[in-house]
Amino acid sequence: MTCLAGILTSFDEASAKVLPKLTGLRVSASTVQRITEGTGSALKQRLDEGETFGPPTPWDWHTDAQGQRCAYVSLDATGIGQQGPDGSQAEGRMAYVGMIFNPRSRPGAIGQARYLAGLYELDELGRQMRRQGAQVGMDAADRWIGLTDGGNGLESFLQVQFPRAECILDFYHAAEHLNDLAKAWYASEDEANALAQKWCQQLKHEGGGALLITLEALDRRGRSAATRETYRLVVQYVRNNVHRMDYPRYQANGWLIGSGHVEAACKTVVGARLKGSGMRWGEAGGDAVCHLRALFKSESPQWDAFWQPSLN
Repeated sequence: MTCLAGILTSFDEASAKVLPKLTGLRVSASTVQRITEGTGSALKQRLDEGETFGPPTPWDWHTDAQGQRCAYVSLDATGIGQQGPDGSQAEGRMAYVGMIFNPRSRPGAIGQARYLAGLYELDELGRQMRRQGAQVGMDAADRWIGLTDGGNGLESFLQVQFPRAECILDFYHAAEHLNDLAKAWYASEDEANALAQKWCQQLKHEGGGALLITLEALDRRGRSAATRETYRLVVQYVRNNVHRMDYPRYQANGWLIGSGHVEAACKTVVGARLKGSGMRWGEAGGDAVCHLRALFKSESPQWDAFWQPSLN
């Protein structure tokens, strides 16, 4: 109960309000912190040693328009404020959030997700994500689909750790780049919005290859140096990612084209507890709480299985 309170709210509030009101327990904030972070460190060690919690539980994977069972994998990173010596502010660290998930197959159905979060090295995170995927029967899915926002190293991570996955670039991040170019192209907000909408519609309904042809045909003569530089960056971005911008085919298959699930996970798994106003964390403590939050936010049997005493 102390650990649960410590990952749901601040250690001070858990000590002063939550535990006394819900359980009658009265412990100091430092005790809540010590128990919570100690438990999170123990969880990290068990995960590092290759442990998964509970028996294998194969999921009934969502089927696409072709009747193929689809398993989704996604990854993102979010910053955590760090505390330096004597309480000073230090440079923040990036926590990775990885997830294996099975989206809702129909209105009212419940999606399923396994989360991992912490100050991981990507190779270790990949190994642990594959173990979680194996436990829910990911190998039995007909297709793997990987969604990222195009951050550095994320596509290569999927290619190495989940080589069966078809990688899809988050459509909405691509749209943001097109909006940036449209704003640089036209000073008028109305004209810029209309142009961005035209490009986004082409990207969604014709794909990245068709959009690239359109952008490369633009007449840059007379444009400012800043506009030409924005153009260069956006065209390079589309060219580098065109192989995972086949949105007409993805939509026809009924696949997701947005990485909103993992972006939401960054907020709910990590941000909701570790990114409060003025919060700064020691490296070990922040990492420990990330692991616990990921376990708690995963499907409920995971949390219970971790706490179940060993039969040995």
